[in-house]
Amino acid sequence: MSIALPSPDAPMKIGTRGSPLALAQAHETRDRLAAAFDLPVSAFEVVKIKTTGDAVLDRPLKEIGGKGLFTREIEQALIDGAIDIAVHSMKDMPVAQPEGLTLDTYLPREDMRDAFVSHRHPALADLPDGTVVGTSSLRRRAQLLWRRPDLTVVEFRGNVQTRLRKLEDRVADATFLAMAGLNRLDMAHVARGPISPDDMLPAVAQGAIGIERREDDARTADMLAAIHDAPTATLLAAERAFLAELDGSCETPIAGLAEVHGGTLRLRGEILRPDGSECLSDDARAPVEDGPDLGREMARKLLGQAGPGFFDWRAA
Repeated sequence: MSIALPSPDAPMKIGTRGSPLALAQAHETRDRLAAAFDLPVSAFEVVKIKTTGDAVLDRPLKEIGGKGLFTREIEQALIDGAIDIAVHSMKDMPVAQPEGLTLDTYLPREDMRDAFVSHRHPALADLPDGTVVGTSSLRRRAQLLWRRPDLTVVEFRGNVQTRLRKLEDRVADATFLAMAGLNRLDMAHVARGPISPDDMLPAVAQGAIGIERREDDARTADMLAAIHDAPTATLLAAERAFLAELDGSCETPIAGLAEVHGGTLRLRGEILRPDGSECLSDDARAPVEDGPDLGREMARKLLGQAGPGFFDWRAA
């Protein structure tokens, strides 16, 4: 069956946030689709959509709404038919999609590690006691305070460029970004280097781009199948099953990373109290096909170990 392909006169509309990184991800999606179907880039239109997470920059994420801060408005445009697909950073994605939408396409995963960024210090291990570190991530904040309670952690929101300006203005002496984002922006040079997952386990699905569509849009489903990366899907199936069982959101200090070696999938998971006073972790292996089951089993194990009050955020 032939697909009715988009054209410059009837382009496929790609919805995205408007940050430089989000646009880079949308352009990568466009370019992969154009190459797969031998289409000009003018057969695609990138539509910038401002989300709640982008609009409110003066408060921590946990104070402005929890799940879907960087996706809600884009998904509504998809439901309304204003766009044909939505391109997301998978680490921002809630584990459930709105009715009528599905997220089943992933591009090849980039570097999943966090990056250490500082104008004054060469590495995380070199930070002196009392150093002011900036981050808007509850995960990174909790991980830092768990491992280095001597550090001072301050709120540090904004896109990559904004955070780099804050470093220059000495709002903080160090911060953390995703290596994947820096690579996609051709800005890897701003990092002192990647941080080993042994020292800072990354966010679930970090480094992966997901493409969301309407469930009943068969043409788009057929087109997206041509650029879907199955190995990335395998990793994210385990990590997001872990997240889903924990009911994770932007309000939750959770980390998780799956890796495949031969026919075995290794999953590392971590949950923390938001103040960094306690950390629970696990490291397990299973056959690749059992990745989602391993994720759920690990989540249940950690939930069972968590004491009273560990998940105060769940009552919100």
